[in-house]
Amino acid sequence: MKFVSLTIKTIGLAAAIAGFTASVNAANETAADRTKPIGEVCMAGDPCAAAAVASAGTGEARSGEQVYSTKCFTCHATGAAGAPKLGDAAAWAARLSERGEDGMYQSAIKGFKAMPAKGLCMDCSDEEIKGAVDHILANSK
Repeated sequence: MKFVSLTIKTIGLAAAIAGFTASVNAANETAADRTKPIGEVCMAGDPCAAAAVASAGTGEARSGEQVYSTKCFTCHATGAAGAPKLGDAAAWAARLSERGEDGMYQSAIKGFKAMPAKGLCMDCSDEEIKGAVDHILANSK
């Protein structure tokens, strides 16, 4: 009888350990899944870099309105960091008078005061940025 009782206790203990180990492993897998990186670094020359270039788009230039609507509006619709708002004729006229059209283009491309280069639209060409400037100026008279 003692032998049967001891055997049952041993089997119970083994089952408890196995269950605990399984739950710890499951918890570890879940933690690993929750903390794994969301992306990967892709250096120039790596196969993944070529794939990114190939999927960059159709190659067609975006209109000034498209660039403004997807990039520039973030600051120029709200006035964030002192950005002149679209439609504020006085603010844009003063800047245009001070810098001229080419100066406005260069400010947008290279950055000016709180505005970073290209307004952080690093996939925008200089021509697309100029189109966005033209769009803003045309809608701020």
